[in-house]
Amino acid sequence: MKMSIIPQEPTLFRGSIRTNLDPLGLYSDEEIWRALEKCQLKTTIRSLPNLLDSSVSDEGENWSAGQRQLFCLGRIILKRNRILLLDEATASIDSATDATLQRIIRDEFSDCTVITVAHRVPTVIDSDMVMVLSFGQLIEYDGPSRLMETNSSFAKLVAEYWSSCRKNSSQKFNLYP
Repeated sequence: MKMSIIPQEPTLFRGSIRTNLDPLGLYSDEEIWRALEKCQLKTTIRSLPNLLDSSVSDEGENWSAGQRQLFCLGRIILKRNRILLLDEATASIDSATDATLQRIIRDEFSDCTVITVAHRVPTVIDSDMVMVLSFGQLIEYDGPSRLMETNSSFAKLVAEYWSSCRKNSSQKFNLYP
C-alpha cells in the first residue's frame, strides 16, 4: 500500500503550481482545482495572473510556511493514498492553519489510516488512539479519553498544555479543533 507524507518542512520545487501539485501530469485541471479548493488555496491561486502556471521559487520561498503545508496537503488529496503520515506537519505553522489542516485531514481522510507525530496536544487529542513515546520507548497506547481518565503521561501533557494556556490568556487555544 502507498503512503503519503506531510513533513515538518514542506518541500516545493522551482516550477509552477501545477507541477508542484502534480509532478507527473496525472490529473486534470478540474481535479487540481478541486484539490486546491479542499486545501483552501483556490482563492489565492485564482487571484494570480497565470493561475496554475504561476511560479513557485526554489523551496517555495515565495509562499508562506502555512501555504507550503497546504500545497503538500493538496498533493495528498490528489493522490488519495490510504495511509497518511504527518511528521510534525503543523510544528512551524500558526494555530489557525494547524486547525484548518487538521479539519481538512479529518474530513478528507476519515476512511484512511492517519499516523500523526506531534508535540502539540490539540493535534492528537481527537485521534482514535494515542501512543506516547519517551526516549524511543513506548510508554502508553490507548484512546485519548481512556488515557485522560488515569494518571497517565498523556494526561500530564494535557494538564501542562492547559496550564500554559491559562498563563498566556492573550492567546486563544482550542483543545478540540
